[in-house]
Amino acid sequence: MATGAGPDLLTSPVARRGLVLILSSPSGAGKTTLTRALAQRPEWQLALSVSVTTRARRASEIDGQHYRFIEREAFEDLRQRDDLLEWAEVHGNFYGTPRRPVEKALAAGRDMIFDIDYQGTRQVRSKLRDDVVTIFILPPSMAELRRRLERRAEDSPETIEKRLRNARTEIERWSEYDYVLVNDDLDRSFKALEAILTAEHLRRERQTGLDGFVGGLLSASASG
Repeated sequence: MATGAGPDLLTSPVARRGLVLILSSPSGAGKTTLTRALAQRPEWQLALSVSVTTRARRASEIDGQHYRFIEREAFEDLRQRDDLLEWAEVHGNFYGTPRRPVEKALAAGRDMIFDIDYQGTRQVRSKLRDDVVTIFILPPSMAELRRRLERRAEDSPETIEKRLRNARTEIERWSEYDYVLVNDDLDRSFKALEAILTAEHLRRERQTGLDGFVGGLLSASASG
């Protein structure tokens, strides 16, 4: 996959609070592929949010890397203790994001990237509004979305039909997001993600060290 020239965050002279980058899409539109590709680029230093889920593990998935697969009783315990930043029921299964790792990363200036649906996005935004950047990934067509789900060969025909029905409901939420990408080309979509992340890093209110940095510049100018 072609990539841009992401920033070396370690050399920035200005302290910055981390942000939460959320990617959502109907199943098969590419959000998981894009999320993992961006998380694997070391120059971005992104921490990938690993959700907990009650869904059965697919053959291609690794527990603790793609998801933490837990029993429903354990999920209910996390929710009742308010240890989930967000949670949702999707396709009859529960998904959630542990709160503490996210808050710790943001305070340390690290970014977190989320692969969650619109229900989870609403919850995270309500709790971390100023820290959240949201992106919705659209498929180029519904026919292509079906082809991608079928090529994945991990779901039964009945599950694929259910995902396609749910896709319409999810797509209707596109206007709730800050950015919208049509994923007709994976490389182009990835470059767009990098451009968004670069711009969001430079937002004035996110650069928490600007007051001190600019003060130092002005002080040096006055003394010189």
